[in-house]
Amino acid sequence: MTPLEQLAANTLTSKERESTTIFERVDALAKDFATRAAIHDKEASFPFENFTALHEAGLLSITIPRELGGQGWGLADTCRVIEGIARGDASTALVLTMHYLQHAHASRHRRWHPEVYKQLCRESIEGIALLNAARVEPELGTPARGGLPATFAKRTADGWLLTGHKQYTTGSPILRYFVVWARTIEDEPQVGSFLVKRDLPGLRIVETWDHLGMRATGSHDLILENVLVPHEYALNLSFVSTTQPIDPLTATWNSLTLSALYHGVATSARNWLVEYLHERTPSNLGEPLASLPRFQMAIGEIEALLFANRKIIYSLAKDIDNNEYEPNVGLQAQAVKYLTTKNSLRAVEIGLELTGNPGLMKKNPLERHYRDVLCSRIHTPQNDVICQSLGKSVLKVK
Repeated sequence: MTPLEQLAANTLTSKERESTTIFERVDALAKDFATRAAIHDKEASFPFENFTALHEAGLLSITIPRELGGQGWGLADTCRVIEGIARGDASTALVLTMHYLQHAHASRHRRWHPEVYKQLCRESIEGIALLNAARVEPELGTPARGGLPATFAKRTADGWLLTGHKQYTTGSPILRYFVVWARTIEDEPQVGSFLVKRDLPGLRIVETWDHLGMRATGSHDLILENVLVPHEYALNLSFVSTTQPIDPLTATWNSLTLSALYHGVATSARNWLVEYLHERTPSNLGEPLASLPRFQMAIGEIEALLFANRKIIYSLAKDIDNNEYEPNVGLQAQAVKYLTTKNSLRAVEIGLELTGNPGLMKKNPLERHYRDVLCSRIHTPQNDVICQSLGKSVLKVK
């Protein structure tokens, strides 16, 4: 360490030293996860061992409030963790992201029953107790485009009876809790979510996930047949006529964490490509491909795309952490997602164009990174919705 670096290290606060240590753990875990990512992808098997390692490293509780035993991290550092893990295994990073988001949203709104939320936090700190939302349904599709859930909750003296069918429940093999979006059966129906523990009678997982990308996320179907949950496990119920729009900060966390994830995938693709170009020496050239101007220019284009991603993701994330954001921050975050996911996809495509057949061979990770980064188009909000919302804001129309 140089004298200047030593001086900088000595001036770090305890929180900064703690963060540095955790990010070092993230880098080590990502390298370990990468050694198994291709196998889990090929078999569509769930990486349970990765979450054991994340728990042992103290990385499952970073968005749980400090007063409840968590670390209470802000958006920028959370994005850094997600990006780092995504460099090793994108599927693991996606399940982790959904878990982080659920805790971050619950912490900010505190609409849950206090004792229920304390219990959830305690379980998530002491063991491997992940949670995620279950919203998409076969008939409705994504709820982001409007409509009411077919999943229903019936009030009884003992609690709520839930019945329904959810799809694409990311992380289902390991989740301890599902945050199930449903409507109530009442004279005036309400809509909201219900916290459902996986070991309750009537709950089952049907293994339907067989996808092009993110194959190790275990995003199977969730079936609920008269599953009884306590009254206090009903979350943020509201009448359909008074349902509030999504909180801008909730939407912002969602957009920026997903942006960081796919940026991590593209960065991993870039790293493999750089190594390949240094190692590949065609006999007719006598030098590595990295010596050719064409390949240098292409790597430069990738680097420009990744540079732009880093700047806009973390600039907005830091503004949010510092409470220096503008009223239209939700729309700004959507624009960041639109730009960065397109950049990430293009960065990996350039790698495929450069490498030809080797880039598409399963023994190399580039084709897996491409399949994973393609999934960035699926997550809410999707590109057409983002662009329409941006256009309406400029045109000042509803």
